[in-house]
Amino acid sequence: MNDSPETASLALLPAGLRDVLPADAAFESDVGRQLLAIFARHGYEQVAPPLVEFEDSFLSGPGAAMARDSFRLMDPVSQRMMVVRSDITPQVARIATTRLAGAPRPLRLAYLGQVLLARGRQLRPQRQFRQAGIELIGSTAPEADAEAIVLAVTALSALGLRDITVDLNVPTLIPSLCADLGYAGGALTRLKAALDRKDAAAVARLAEKGRETLLALLDAAAPAEEALARLEHIALPADAAAARAELAAIVPCIRAELPDLTLTVDAVEHRGFEYHSGTSYTIFGRGLRGELGRGGRYMAGHGSDGEPAVGMTLFMDAVQRAVRQPPAPPRVFLAYGTPPEERRRLQADGWITVAGLEPADDTRAEAQRMACTHALIDGVVEQLEDRG
Repeated sequence: MNDSPETASLALLPAGLRDVLPADAAFESDVGRQLLAIFARHGYEQVAPPLVEFEDSFLSGPGAAMARDSFRLMDPVSQRMMVVRSDITPQVARIATTRLAGAPRPLRLAYLGQVLLARGRQLRPQRQFRQAGIELIGSTAPEADAEAIVLAVTALSALGLRDITVDLNVPTLIPSLCADLGYAGGALTRLKAALDRKDAAAVARLAEKGRETLLALLDAAAPAEEALARLEHIALPADAAAARAELAAIVPCIRAELPDLTLTVDAVEHRGFEYHSGTSYTIFGRGLRGELGRGGRYMAGHGSDGEPAVGMTLFMDAVQRAVRQPPAPPRVFLAYGTPPEERRRLQADGWITVAGLEPADDTRAEAQRMACTHALIDGVVEQLEDRG
């Protein structure tokens, strides 16, 4: 192994990027395959958008909210600006409203792929990671929202996660209420920042209008049924009341499928839901760092061509940290000259085989050097002594 300064320099990567080495890469692929299989069993068909798109296409509709997070580059062929995708949902929305515009609705699509962010965040410094998710396009029914949430929890449970929590949010409620109250400019920015921090004292100081309503919304954060009861007693303008009613219709649909799910409501949270147009949600695991996923209501497409949609995205780096990684599978070393039919027989029995490419004086020593757990000695698979 060459540990020279030149080698160390070659291994250096930009901030937020990393190499995924053999055991972790295999685990990442296996988790992805499991998720896609679960999605498929619920009727979600996989699509695979390109890593790079034209800027004016990606940054329209729901993608407009991703402008700050997206790398831009010039296409040497068309001389048009392109972006490296920073989220896959806008791409699936584009596919649904263009290439699959004539497909029956509701349309169920699934995806798995890498995204790249222009900059990391404090709680998520990684800039490149995998997303796995689903998009349900063409339905306004609360059952559609519930389906996305239930499928996310079902998929994570199938991977072995327990104590999953879903926090329901209404990201349109505060903007709608503040617009009705007449907040704008700096006053609106400061008030929304205080609400983001859940700083009741700052909200009380900044809110010259609607103070009691805003404080009541802050105080309404609670387990779902309790929060809905609190929200029901808060007087809201028509648009905000409609958002509250949408949320209230979704909760019973979730409970019908997952009566024991830990479900909470925070009506003032809206960070990270920039392109969402209705009830949204964040998925956490008790005792785990960071979000496992998020999703919610949005409009697929843009303008008069937009369609109602609901999506769910799982962040694979966070999911993999939460899932127990299986032990490395056994590997059997085959000495140089082992007949091909012997190798095929072992592989058919489920073994991972590592073939020697040159004669070795000591088959067992060579097998251990090649990180094998077993060696084929005189036609018999022998387990090697663990020297780890």
